[in-house]
Amino acid sequence: MAQFTVNKNRFDPYKNFKFRIKWDGKYVAGISRVSALKRTTDVVEHREGGDPSSLRKSPSLTSFEPIVLERGISHDVEFERWANKVWNFGSGLGAEVSLADFRKDVILEFYNEAGQLAKAWKIFRCWPSEYVPLSELNSNGEPCVAIESITLQNEGWERDYEVTEPSEPKFTEP
Repeated sequence: MAQFTVNKNRFDPYKNFKFRIKWDGKYVAGISRVSALKRTTDVVEHREGGDPSSLRKSPSLTSFEPIVLERGISHDVEFERWANKVWNFGSGLGAEVSLADFRKDVILEFYNEAGQLAKAWKIFRCWPSEYVPLSELNSNGEPCVAIESITLQNEGWERDYEVTEPSEPKFTEP
């Protein structure tokens, strides 16, 4: 069975290095890493007294793992602004949390190697539970980019099925 319906000659799965994150209707600058989307459904085991000596299993509560976004440090303040809506130090009693708008829906867009949108997910009711404005610094280590990160709790995600497999371009020689 073919893995791709539109591009029947494609055999390679998509690569993991082209993606974008959007919230408040805008793309967020510089994101270089997004942790996995993961959900887990707990299992309830039970058996009736007259059942064979094995358990029946049924689904219970489903939970969604936090999503971590990382990017190189720049002067873009979107991570910090959102994190400050959850806890803003020194803002005074009763004003530490922006209850009206600290949650956001986030869109994760995933692209093929040609830069065409291949899949997308809507991630619901996210809010930052951890903000790291500056990664570890080390003057004796190998030079690397300074990173900031934000960890987003969420209440679920779903695939956007309106985003369908793109028809991949074919190049012809002149």
